[in-house]
Amino acid sequence: MRIKIDASSGVPIYLQIVNQVRTQVALGQLKPEDPLPSVRQLAADLVVNPNTIARAYLDLEHQGIIYKRAGQGTYVSLRAVEMSKNERVRIFSELLEKALVEGLHLELDHSEMESVFRDLMTRVNGRDENGARGES
Repeated sequence: MRIKIDASSGVPIYLQIVNQVRTQVALGQLKPEDPLPSVRQLAADLVVNPNTIARAYLDLEHQGIIYKRAGQGTYVSLRAVEMSKNERVRIFSELLEKALVEGLHLELDHSEMESVFRDLMTRVNGRDENGARGES
């Protein structure tokens, strides 16, 4: 598990941890039953207060992303996989919203932005307008 803290972001550290764990689960980087570092270990690795890690873990546990096994540690839950598709959609939606806002700042109208989106989808899928595969 890789967590990077940005102290200057204005986002609380515990929430940065929660969001990064959720993202790693959504992207399949963390899988069901993968162990997470202990609160003390992650706090030492990130050089943050253990209470911050405990708060993040508690939040993730309430969301059903992780669970604790008494005396054994903390693990990614099976339920997290079911939620990962929703999380991927949420991440994509946030990124797309940022792009749309930028388009509006560039004074593009809706049809121009839609045209760009369709062109990009075509290019990413490797298909021309008629649905034929492009040459690689």
